This record gives sequence, structure tokens and C-alpha cells, in this order.
Amino acid sequence: MTATMIKEFRLPDLGEGLTESEILSWKVAVGDTVTLNQVIAEVETAKAVVELPSPFAGTVAALHEQPGTVVEVGKPIVSFEVDDAGSSNGGSAPTAGAPAAVESSGEASPAKREPNLVGYGAVVEHSGRPTRRARGQAQSEAPRETPASTPAVAGPTQQRPSETEAAERPRSTPPVRKLARDIGVDLELVSGTGPGGLITREDVQNFTGAAEAPAEIPVLVQGERETRTPIKGVRKFTAAAMVQSAFTAPHVTEFLTVDVTATMELLTRLKGNRAFEGYKLTPLTIASKAVLVALRNNPTLNSRWDEASQEIVQFNYVNLGIAAATPRGLTVPNIKDADRLTLRELSTALTELTDTARAGKSSPSDLSGGTISITNIGVFGIDAGTPILNPGEAAIVALGAVRKAPWVVNDELAVRQVMSLSLSFDHRLVDGEQGSRFLADLGAILSDPAMVMTMI
Repeated sequence: MTATMIKEFRLPDLGEGLTESEILSWKVAVGDTVTLNQVIAEVETAKAVVELPSPFAGTVAALHEQPGTVVEVGKPIVSFEVDDAGSSNGGSAPTAGAPAAVESSGEASPAKREPNLVGYGAVVEHSGRPTRRARGQAQSEAPRETPASTPAVAGPTQQRPSETEAAERPRSTPPVRKLARDIGVDLELVSGTGPGGLITREDVQNFTGAAEAPAEIPVLVQGERETRTPIKGVRKFTAAAMVQSAFTAPHVTEFLTVDVTATMELLTRLKGNRAFEGYKLTPLTIASKAVLVALRNNPTLNSRWDEASQEIVQFNYVNLGIAAATPRGLTVPNIKDADRLTLRELSTALTELTDTARAGKSSPSDLSGGTISITNIGVFGIDAGTPILNPGEAAIVALGAVRKAPWVVNDELAVRQVMSLSLSFDHRLVDGEQGSRFLADLGAILSDPAMVMTMI
């Protein structure tokens, strides 16, 4: 008879030091047999909806919290009856009636290594082979602050190709490569359905069967004369972050209205270019690239204020945040190392980022580590605004609507396509001159895209 024991799974820190999460739904019930890394619950943090994989293989003995309950990190949420010999390496379910001991997943002895509960997944036993890094991924000379990575989730059995076949890196974008790393997919085994064989997010999800459903919308409590919405999750986090930002960083906002007729004409030409066939190109795509170029000559806007060490930290990379309105509230996921992407790669990354955000499936790491942000208020028909900085960033750019308006060209009045740019920056980090030069450079690029040649 195989000995069994009861193992408790405590709610882990799902990233960025968050202290609590809400149980949205259980994917298992008491008595169910689960495998290592099987998704057992869906929880909502202040930043994202996250699927929790099981750190054990065994039988669900108890569910300690009900859906809708907000649980503090470190509290037990589920107990498993597991095989004493194979509790952390995918052992089979325990034999019914076998004696059971109780052990917490966070209190294992060094001799019996348990899954790591920091992060939001189970840690598979190390095989002795180092984790392969994506080839060609350049590293910044300056140390980076990076969020905890998501442990790999077990997927289909993967056969590695030969060294000759692996010599050429599969075509994909940084967000797709990150997704593949997060869920344990080898991109060399995935067939791309995108332009020119590009591997898309859907290709990776279809390979693992991990396609996700849209996030749930918070339940409203309606009375005769009012509607009440619980303040929690993203809404609660956003409110706290904006208050902190508004009352911590001295905001300055500047405005510039520019003639973007040349940019809109360029956009039309690119859409008809075979090299961009299948790519989604918008004014946001071009403006994002323009922001990245303008930062090269104005790097102080890509920095943060470190209150603890009393230092200004200037980033030698750009994690470009894009404000997105989602069913769960405003989020600002960011494109990692956006400054290293070509225009086509940036287009793909923007599409994937916004689609994931609107589906409510941005991961905690997607929402952390941004260095500068863009908010596209023009899609709502708004011309200008005074955007509040994303906490920890020195600047945010608001893109206004593109409108036809009278404009003076060569001393003559003409109808042109015009856009207003708004730039908010932290005056502790960025002087008025620096902010003004950045905004002027951004406006120059959007007025005449050929100006890029003078800035790179």
C-alpha cells in the first residue's frame, strides 16, 4: 500500500510583491485527480487574470476558499492528497485508504525539494541541463530590473531537432517568444501561419491547446436609483497608482499640434507595400516608432526616480507601454525592448499586446517594467489631454485624433491632416528644455518622416 500525505498549496506571490488575489473560479473539485502543472484555478490580481497550475500530482482533498473571495498571499487555498514518493515529480495519484501525513508546500525540508511557490506556477525538477536562452537576444550593459519569470507549464512531448536544423532561429516576435517561454513551447516545433511563415500568438496557443477565454466583467449591484461596482482588481490598483503618481511626481504637460499629412501618406504607401502585407499598420504604429527614435536624442525621458537611493536611473532599453481600455479597466502593458524592433516587428507586437489586453489576459510581467508610455486618446475623437504618468516612469505621450484642418503651407492656406501631441513628464527627472526638445523631435518626425535620417 502506497503511503500518502496531505500537501497544502498556499497562494503564491504572483509578481511585483502583490499581497492578495481574488479567486475567480476553480477548475477542479474535491476528489478530482490532477497532474503536475494542470490548471486548477483562475485568480485575479490587481494587475491581471492568472491561471494557477498545480504544484503537485494527486487528488484534490479540499478547496479552502470560494470563488469571489479575496485571499492574502501565503494563505492555504487547496490541499492535495499525494503519493509520498512522487509528490513533486508528477507521481501517480495516491491509493485510497493509505495513511496520510499533513505537510505544507512552503515548509519542506531541504532534502525533499518542493515546488517553488514564488511566482505563479509549479517548478519542474531541474534536469541538469541549463535553460536555453533565445538566440540573438542582446543584453543591456546596465543592470535591468526584471519581473519574476513564469515557470514553464508542461505541454505536449517535444522532440528537439538536430543542431543543423536549429541553426536558424524561428521567425517570431518578442511577445510571442516570451509566451512560448512562459508555457514551455519550443518554437522550432511550431509552424507559423503569419506572413512569410511568422509564428503568431495563436500558433503557440494552438500548439499547446492553451487558447484562453475572455475575462469576466465585474458584477454590478443595481438599485432603483444607482448602480454600485465593487472597487477591486485592476480598477483598485489603477486608482491607487494614479493617486500615488499624481501626488508624488510633479507633472508638467506640454502640447504641440503638427501637420501629419506626410505621415498619413507614408502609412498609405506602406499598406500597399508587399513587405507589409498582412501587418496591421495604424497611426499608433508610426507614432510608436517615432517616439522610440526621438528617445535616442532625449534619453532622460526614459528614466525613473529612485527615492530610496536618491538616484536617477536611466534605462538603456525601452519597454514601451501602451495604455489599453479593457473590460477590467485601464491597463498599460508594455512591449519589452521595443527599441530593438523593426517597424514590422513593432506592428505585430502592438497587435498582440492590444488583443491580449482587451481580452483581459495580460500577464503580470506584461504589465510590469515599463519605461515610457503612450496613450492613444485620438481613437475616442479627443484632440489633447493631460495624461498622468504611469508610476515609475518619467514621461507619457498622448496622441490626439487626426483631423482635417486649415493649415498654412508655403504662406498659403491649405487643408491638411493635423494631430495634437500631449507630453506629460516628471519635472524631477526631466527639465523643461529636455521635455520640449523631445516633443519637438517627435513632432518633426511625424511632420516629415524623412527627419528620422537625421536622428539615427
